[in-house]
Amino acid sequence: MSLHKARIKAFEEVLEEDVVDIEKLRKLAFNGIPDEKGLRSLVWKILLLYLPHQKSTWKTTLNEKRQNYKHYIDEIIVSPGGPTDHPLNISPDSSWSTYFKDNEVLLQIDKDVRRLCPDISFFQSATEFPCEEIVNSNGVKRLHKRVEQSVLKFSTLERRGLGVAKLSNEIRRSDSAHSGDYAPLNEGCEAHWEVVERMLFLYAKLNPGQGYVQGMNEIIGPIYHTFAIDPDKEFRKHAEADCFFCFTNLMAEIRDFFIRTLDESASGINYVMGRLSDCLKKTDPAVWNLLEIQELRPQYYSFRWLTLLLSQEFSLPDVERIWDSMFADGKRFDFLIHICCAMILLVRNDLLSGDFASNVKLLQNFPPMDVSLILNKAVEISNMR
Repeated sequence: MSLHKARIKAFEEVLEEDVVDIEKLRKLAFNGIPDEKGLRSLVWKILLLYLPHQKSTWKTTLNEKRQNYKHYIDEIIVSPGGPTDHPLNISPDSSWSTYFKDNEVLLQIDKDVRRLCPDISFFQSATEFPCEEIVNSNGVKRLHKRVEQSVLKFSTLERRGLGVAKLSNEIRRSDSAHSGDYAPLNEGCEAHWEVVERMLFLYAKLNPGQGYVQGMNEIIGPIYHTFAIDPDKEFRKHAEADCFFCFTNLMAEIRDFFIRTLDESASGINYVMGRLSDCLKKTDPAVWNLLEIQELRPQYYSFRWLTLLLSQEFSLPDVERIWDSMFADGKRFDFLIHICCAMILLVRNDLLSGDFASNVKLLQNFPPMDVSLILNKAVEISNMR
């Protein structure tokens, strides 16, 4: 038996137990999850605490969560109006008032998801399981329609006090805003980016204290892609609902990265960047000292690394491989810091011979590299501590 087949068998044996041995599963997943047989999709659901360890409860859990998600779509994605309501109603209870306010958030989501993973065709292609509640509504509930031209511009007109003469210019800018971005498919079809847009909109509505922050699309994208290509048709059919709850669980762990008022707290992004700097200082004082002399602060390069979990630094397959190890680690965000430190150490020679400008460019545009080298180096750093 080949090593690869042996690894697949090892995963299957753990997952066949009545109660999943989470420690065994973590050890296997840390070294990478095979793409075959939907293993990554299933293991991520367990590691992200969507599926419980008790296998007999999986069916009930999935049915309940998927029904809840359908309920969210029915209750939250609604068309405004009513017998006594109209777009000019200034009452705070007006559904139109909420509609226009939501569209300001939806506009940013719409822009972001139309540019998700442009190196692959997946997100602009059609899903085989379009949302019935959406496609059967004659397009009324398709979210991208809400921020196209007139709806958006009436909101802009009201907020900015634009004159009528300027409105046509605003519309023209809106028409060109999505130039080169993913285009909507015909009625009756949905592209995968539209599915991601819906999930992010629902997340923003259900988490008003945080809402949507730019970059969340880069975190939900790899999860949804993993679930939507599952070889099991039943899992692909429910990829949207399953992804939504896994994303919600993951965001519960990193939400403080996206809340500016918590930047300086023990869970805020500035504190985490400080920990990365401390890790680098302990593992390679020479590199740390050079970056200090050059005043090349972690904020200049690691803010994106940490907040987006490296999703913009590598190709999608590499991101998914990195996330295998990160999700499997019991202290997953400690390991994220070690990965980031490993990235710096693996380009140390270039850094030591470079000036501020070249080093900023190097770190902000990390060179292509075998991620196994990075992960192995990160393990070395973890074992040093």
